[in-house]
Amino acid sequence: MGSTELAANLFRATQTEEKLRRENLRSKETAGRIHHDVGRKVRQTIRELGGTMPENLPAVESIKKVQSREKKRLKDEQKRELQNPPA
Repeated sequence: MGSTELAANLFRATQTEEKLRRENLRSKETAGRIHHDVGRKVRQTIRELGGTMPENLPAVESIKKVQSREKKRLKDEQKRELQNPPA
């Protein structure tokens, strides 16, 4: 999940939680309905602002791939430094 999708999801979750708390709503059914309603409004706002809908955002690279690539890059860099020490 990229930062845009993560931010929208966090906004939806916090707004749902605040609405449930503010209106002192406790039932599971009501919470599910509020969650759905807030999510629909967040999506509507993204659409109205001309943003990209979450399902159309490009997939982000997995953290494991990034870690693996960076580990290899650092290893290669260290190898080059050992082969060509600074004068």
